[in-house]
Amino acid sequence: MAPFTTEEKLLRRIEQRFNKGVVKYELINDDDKILVGVSGGKDSLALLELLARRSRILKPRFSVMAVHVGMKNIPYQTDLSYLKAFAEKLGVPFVYYETSFDMSTDTRKSPCFLCSWNRRKALFTVAKEYGCNKIALGHHMDDVLRTLLMNMTFQGAFGSMPPKLVMNKFDMTIIRPMCLVHEADLEELAVMHEYRKQVKNCPYESDSNRAQMKRILKELEELNPEARYNMWGAMTNVQKELLPSK
Repeated sequence: MAPFTTEEKLLRRIEQRFNKGVVKYELINDDDKILVGVSGGKDSLALLELLARRSRILKPRFSVMAVHVGMKNIPYQTDLSYLKAFAEKLGVPFVYYETSFDMSTDTRKSPCFLCSWNRRKALFTVAKEYGCNKIALGHHMDDVLRTLLMNMTFQGAFGSMPPKLVMNKFDMTIIRPMCLVHEADLEELAVMHEYRKQVKNCPYESDSNRAQMKRILKELEELNPEARYNMWGAMTNVQKELLPSK
């Protein structure tokens, strides 16, 4: 039996973590219609590829469609023809939805927050229009842990991004199927599968707190290679008796 190639080993590692997250957190059920938000970055392209491949497995039976939300007042240079061809090659329908936001509507929020919030609203709009009951986002394990660190540092709250968020008010469920996948593996996959980078030219983009948390997480892993797994476990191992009372 021939040994596995480097690419086969990588795909097996990613799919094992991907499938573990899907099963452990019960993210997909029979007859789900899942909308994938495709920004054009490595994470969303990998998510679309992984979900498309899994949808061809008999159980559970579900379908996938992709949407790219364009923000009219942000000068992103998105290659729509590439994104559409990428999705259709996987057998996934592709939709483009265009919107915009007005910073003057809420001066208390940063432009990045307003842009992100309006993109999220657009995903709900498209999902409802096409009869989807779930929206899949491309957040990986590193994203979840960085958000945990950010919330503790800046919000004074112990919380992050859950793998599954049921939003009864909107009759929609947000899922993050790559919640156990490492970003380093996705970066390697992007190179192997030659994902085409989209040109980002956002006037509001700068060194963010999230970028700093990326550095801090890396430093924690240098102190202890098991740091990410311990942090993940800590989110469900809260020892209340050893904490201050509310």
